[in-house]
Amino acid sequence: MAPHPSILLFILSLCGWLSLYAWSCHHYRERACEWSCRLVTLTHGVFATCLSGYIGFIDGPWPMTYPGFPNTVLQVHVLCISLGYFLFDLGWCVYFKAEGPLMLVHHSVSILGISASLALGESAAEVNAVIFGSELTNPFLQARWFLREKGLYPSLVGDVVDFLFVVLFTGVRIGVGAWLMYCVLLSPRPRVFIKVGGLIMYAVSCVFMVSIFRFARRKTMKKYQAWRAWWNKEVDLNSNGYLKSH
Repeated sequence: MAPHPSILLFILSLCGWLSLYAWSCHHYRERACEWSCRLVTLTHGVFATCLSGYIGFIDGPWPMTYPGFPNTVLQVHVLCISLGYFLFDLGWCVYFKAEGPLMLVHHSVSILGISASLALGESAAEVNAVIFGSELTNPFLQARWFLREKGLYPSLVGDVVDFLFVVLFTGVRIGVGAWLMYCVLLSPRPRVFIKVGGLIMYAVSCVFMVSIFRFARRKTMKKYQAWRAWWNKEVDLNSNGYLKSH
């Protein structure tokens, strides 16, 4: 009996992400393994965002209106690609002990949700929407890490990356995510465990949001204090023609 096409796609996806990681480790031998893992994460974030966005906004069906409906061929392909990635990243995080329990829960629920959707042949619309919301902010998160590694984070580029990350996370994962959860919970079509998985994913996003809010507050206060110091110097110069000694 031939294996299900979804299984073959998943295996190809997993092999593809492992191959990209192996190539990166070989190509960037002077870098730590995390560099290669984050390169894989960045690549998946870009691909998953583009593909899931195309499905949700162009190809359809619209997840807010048709949760729990049968999967389309394109949806299955995207879910298999992401399933391979999440399994790779979960294994990497566990092996290197690189992430805390919250991220492990996020990846585990993602794997279970995608697997359930593929096995049932339904609910890919809302699962795909969750992938879009989750991965939309990921490239900015990885860009922030790479900027730090290259010593370019304390710059205008770093500020723009942080700003876009916070705005998109708040607006999409929290704002639009709440709308999606409302539609899924009210619809009679999605299975109960799909709804529970969605609630868990949204709860994880809310916990992340608390940390992001604290980070944004600290950075804003730091920028404000730096601006106040600069402004006070300008006032001293304009008033006295020279900097006061302190």
